[in-house]
Amino acid sequence: MLKFVKNHMESITGIEIYPLISLLIFFTFFVLLFWWVITAKKEYITKVSNIPLDNQHNNQKL
Repeated sequence: MLKFVKNHMESITGIEIYPLISLLIFFTFFVLLFWWVITAKKEYITKVSNIPLDNQHNNQKL
């Protein structure tokens, strides 16, 4: 099975660029996510982390 896939992939011209593009997208996403986490305001993180524990809003919806 793997031999069939490998031979088929080798016949496609320009296929060597796809792993590089995938790695670039993956790396860029996680670098941006890391940058957002580092630069996020502490007040926002605290507010969002307390949303599941906020009973006032949950009681109003019931």
